Amino acid sequence: MSARWVVGIDLGTTHTALAAVDLDGLGDGAAPPAQVLALPQLIAPGTLEARALLPSFLYFAHESEAALALPWDGGRRFAVGEHARTRAAESPARVVSSAKSWLCHDGVDRRGPILPQGAPDDIEKISPVEASFRLLDHLSEAWQAEHAAPLGEQDVILTVPASFDATARDLTVEAAYAAGLENVTLLEEPQAALYAWIASAGDGWRQHLGPGDVALVIDVGGGTTDFSAIEAVAREGVLELTRIAVGDHILLGGDNMDLALAHVVANKLRDAGKELDPWQMVALTHTCRAAKERLLADATLASTPIAIAGRGSSLFGSALRADLTRDDVTRVLVDGFFPVVAAGARPTARARVGLTQIGLPYAADPAVTKHLAAFLSRQAGAGGRHGRLLHPTAVLFNGGVVKGDALRARLLDALAHWLKEDGAPAPRVLPGADPDLAVARGAAHYGLVRRGKGLRIRGGTARAYYVGIESPAPAVPGVEPPIVAMCVAPFGMEEGTHAELPPHELGLVVGEPVRFRFFGSSVRRDDRAGAALERWQPGELDELSPIEVELPAEGRRDGDVVAVELAAQITPVGTLLLEAVPREPLKDGERWKIELGVRSE
Repeated sequence: MSARWVVGIDLGTTHTALAAVDLDGLGDGAAPPAQVLALPQLIAPGTLEARALLPSFLYFAHESEAALALPWDGGRRFAVGEHARTRAAESPARVVSSAKSWLCHDGVDRRGPILPQGAPDDIEKISPVEASFRLLDHLSEAWQAEHAAPLGEQDVILTVPASFDATARDLTVEAAYAAGLENVTLLEEPQAALYAWIASAGDGWRQHLGPGDVALVIDVGGGTTDFSAIEAVAREGVLELTRIAVGDHILLGGDNMDLALAHVVANKLRDAGKELDPWQMVALTHTCRAAKERLLADATLASTPIAIAGRGSSLFGSALRADLTRDDVTRVLVDGFFPVVAAGARPTARARVGLTQIGLPYAADPAVTKHLAAFLSRQAGAGGRHGRLLHPTAVLFNGGVVKGDALRARLLDALAHWLKEDGAPAPRVLPGADPDLAVARGAAHYGLVRRGKGLRIRGGTARAYYVGIESPAPAVPGVEPPIVAMCVAPFGMEEGTHAELPPHELGLVVGEPVRFRFFGSSVRRDDRAGAALERWQPGELDELSPIEVELPAEGRRDGDVVAVELAAQITPVGTLLLEAVPREPLKDGERWKIELGVRSE
C-alpha cells in the first residue's frame, strides 16, 4: 500500500519522539510542517497520559504488582515511558535504560540477553536489540490507537547518530523490522536537526547561510555527543548544503552528568554519616537526572530535594535526603563538562585496568570542549581552511543537554576564543526549535524532501575508504610484504550508490581463513574510486578494524587464488558492501561479499 503519512522517529538515548506529515492533499505549494504526536504512556499504575516525549526506559513489573495495563494490552507486565523512568530511581535493577548506547557497544553481544544489568531472578533479561524493538513497538501501538492505518504501512524515517557504525545501523533496522516498520530509511541526527531548522526558517534560511558558510551542529544528548559540519556551496547559481565532516562516536552526555551530580549528593550524604551501596548509587543517579531537569527548566529554583530509599526500608520509611542546588549543577556541569581549554587541548586517555566489569564504553575524558577542539583541528586541513581549526561560521545546537543557557554560552565562548586566535570571526547561532523535538520533526521533513519538497543536504560517507592489497615480495626476515591501499569508496559517496572501480589484476584467497585490512581517511577528499596508494603520510589514513573470514571455495580447492574484479557500493543504510566478482565464474551470479562497518574505529 502507498503511504499516507511520512513519519519521523527520534529513537533517543533518554527520550523518544515521533512527528508526522499527512501526505493527503500534498500539492505543489510549500511543504506542511511536521506535527508532533503526543504518545500515550503510563505516568503511574492506572494513570495514562499522552506526552510529546516518551522516556526511553523499560520497566519490568514485580510479580506482586498489578498489571501495567494499556488500552491495547490489559495484561502487560512491563511499562515503557514515564512510569518506567520513575521506577528507575526506586528499582534500578528492574529497568532498562540507555538501550541505544548498548546497541552501539561492540564489546558485548548486542543480540544477547544482557539487560537490565544486575536484574533479579524473576526477570528474563533481554538484548539491546529487543529493548529497542519494545520502544519502537510502543510507538507502533500508540500510532495504531490513534490512526486507522498501521505505522508499518507509512514512510518511516528513523534517526541514528552520525557516528553509528554499520552494525549499530543494521541492528536499529532489525529492531524496526521486528516492530513491523518495514518501510524504514535511516537519517543521521545532526542532518535531521538541520532539516528541522530549514523547515522552521522556510525560504528565510538563505538569510542565515550563504556560499562558503560552514554550519557546525553540536548535538549533546542523553547518552552521546556528536559533531557534524555542513557547508553551503554555490553550484551553477544554486545554493546547496553538503555535509563535510562527522565526528567520532563519543559516549558522553546527560547520563555522565547525572552520575557526576549523584557523586556530589553522595558526598553530602557521606558527610552526614550515610554511606550508599552500589544500587542506592544507581537510584540516586536517576533521581539526580530528574532534579537536574527541574533546575534547568525553572530558573527561579535555587535547589530541589533529593530522596532515595534507605537500606532495607521503603522510600517513605527512612529515606535518605539531601538537596541538589543550582550552584551544584552550574559548577559540575559547566566547569566539569565544558571547561575553558585551549584550542590545542585534546581528550586525555587514562590507563585501563586489565580486568573490568562489562559496561558501556564511556568516553575517558568528560570535557566536551576538548572533544570539540579535537574535531575542529582534525578537520582543518581536510576542509581546506587556514589556521589550526576548521572555521565554522554558524552553530546549530541540538540535544536536551544544550538547552541550558550556561552550557551554550560556554561553548560559544570557547569557539569565539579559538577562532579569534586564527583570525576568524566568532560564529553566529542559528535560531533553532525545541532541541528535544527537532530531530523527529526534521526526520519527517526529510521524508518530504525525498519527494521533491525542499532543500536536500548532500551527505554520503564522512570519509574515503580503502581496502589493503598485499603486493608480492620475496620473504625477508622481519619485513612484512608491502600493502597498497586502494580507494573503494570516495569521500562523500552517497547511500544507495555504486563506485565505478577500474579493472585491476587482483586475486582472492578462498577456502581458508583470511584477513581483510581496511583504511579510512577524512583528509584525502580528492581520491577517486580505484586510486591506489603505495605510500601515505602519517595521519592521512587510519587503519580500521580488520575483517577475518573464510570465503567459501565454491567448488574450488581450499587455498586457491581466484582472479577477481571488485565492485563497491554504499547500501541504503550506510554500510560499505565490497563484492569480489570472479573473472571466470563457475556459475551465474557468483561473487563473494564483505560488508564493512564504515564508521567503525
